[in-house]
Amino acid sequence: MLLSLFNWLASLGPEWSFLRAFQYLTLRAVMAAITALLIGLVAGPAVIRRLTALKIGQPIRAYGMQTHLAKSGTPTMGGVLILLSIAISTLLWFDWTNRFVWIVMLVTLGFGAIGWVDDWRKVVKKDPEGMRSREKYLWQSLIGLMAAVALLFSISEVSNVRVLELFGNWVLSGFTADFPPHADLLVPFFKEVSYPLGALGFIILTYLVIVGASNAVNLTDGLDGLAIMPVVLVGSTLGVFAYVTGNAVYARYLIFPFIPGSGELLVFCAALAGAGLAFLWYNTHPAQVFMGDVGALALGAALGTVAVIVRQEIVLAIMGGIFVVEALSVMLQVSWFKYTKRRYGEGRRLFKMAPLHHHFEKKGWNETQVVVRFWIITMLLCLLALSTLKLRLSLIHISEPRD
Repeated sequence: MLLSLFNWLASLGPEWSFLRAFQYLTLRAVMAAITALLIGLVAGPAVIRRLTALKIGQPIRAYGMQTHLAKSGTPTMGGVLILLSIAISTLLWFDWTNRFVWIVMLVTLGFGAIGWVDDWRKVVKKDPEGMRSREKYLWQSLIGLMAAVALLFSISEVSNVRVLELFGNWVLSGFTADFPPHADLLVPFFKEVSYPLGALGFIILTYLVIVGASNAVNLTDGLDGLAIMPVVLVGSTLGVFAYVTGNAVYARYLIFPFIPGSGELLVFCAALAGAGLAFLWYNTHPAQVFMGDVGALALGAALGTVAVIVRQEIVLAIMGGIFVVEALSVMLQVSWFKYTKRRYGEGRRLFKMAPLHHHFEKKGWNETQVVVRFWIITMLLCLLALSTLKLRLSLIHISEPRD
C-alpha cells in the first residue's frame, strides 16, 4: 500500500524523489520487520490484559508435565498478536500486485482461523483436547489443497495474466498440459538434480509440506519460547532464499530457478521475524502469554507455503529439523505404544514422554536448558541450509578401470 503511495508522490515532482528509495525490496523488508516489531511490542500488554480479562487461560492436561501445572491460567491465543503484526506490516510494505504474498497471507490466516476455533473450544468449553483431530485435519486439508493448486500455476508463470492463461490451457487440454521445470523438486547441494513431479505430484507434495509444517510447529510449541525463535530463524532464512529466487542475476549465478515475484516474500518473512521477536518478548520464560494453536498452526503453514514457492522443501526439512524430530517423536511414540500393546498386552514407550522436548525435561533438563539448546541447534541447521546457496556438489560417475 505504501509503495503505491510513495511512487505516486515521487511522480509529482523532484522534491519527492527520495521516496523512490522504497522501491528497493531490501529497504521495505527492513521497514516491515521494524513495523511488525513495534506493533507487537506496543500492542502486547493490551492484548495480554484483554485475554486475561476474558479469562482465556491455558488449560493444562492432567497427564502432562507436573512442573507445568503452575502455568495453568496463563493467557493463551497470543498468536493473534503475531498474526495482527504480520498482517498490518505486510499490507503496508509489500507490492499489492504480487500474487505470492497474497497466497501466503491467505494460507496463514486460514490456518490461524482453524487454530482460533481449536483454542476457543479449549478455553471456553474447558476441554484440553480442543477441536477433534478429524475435524481439524479436514479443514487443514481443504486449505492445503486449495493452496497447492493455486501455487502450481502461480509458480509456473511470470505474471498474473499468464497464470490464468496457463490454467485455462490446462483445463482445455484435459488436465494433461506439461508444467515448466519450476514445479520440479530440487535437491540441495546437487543443483543439476531435480525430480519432475508433474501436476499431481506437485499438489501432493505441497499439501504435505504445508499441513505437515503446520502441525510440526504446533507440536513443538510446548515450552516458553521454544517454537517462536526457531520460526523466526527459519522464516528469516527462507527470506534469503526468496530474495535469491526472485532476482534473475542472483538466481542465475547461484544456479537456482528464477521465479519472478517470489522476492516480494522477503517482506512477509521480515514481518514474520519482527512479529516473532516481539512475541518472544512476552513469551520468554516465565511466559506472560502463549501463542496457542492460532499462532502455531498459522506460522507453520506460512513457513511451508514460502518453502514451496521458493522450491526449497527439502531445505525446509533441514533447517526446521527441530520441528521434524518433534513430530517424528510423537508418531514413533504412538506407533510403538500401539504395536507393543497389541503384541505384549501392554503399551511400551520409546521416549519418557512425547513430544521430544518433554523427554528431555523428564531426563532432568530444566525448561530453559531445553529451549536454548533447541535454539542453538536450529541456528546451526539454518547455517547449513544457507550453505546450500553456494555449495555445489557434482555427481561424478566413476567406472572401474579395464584390464
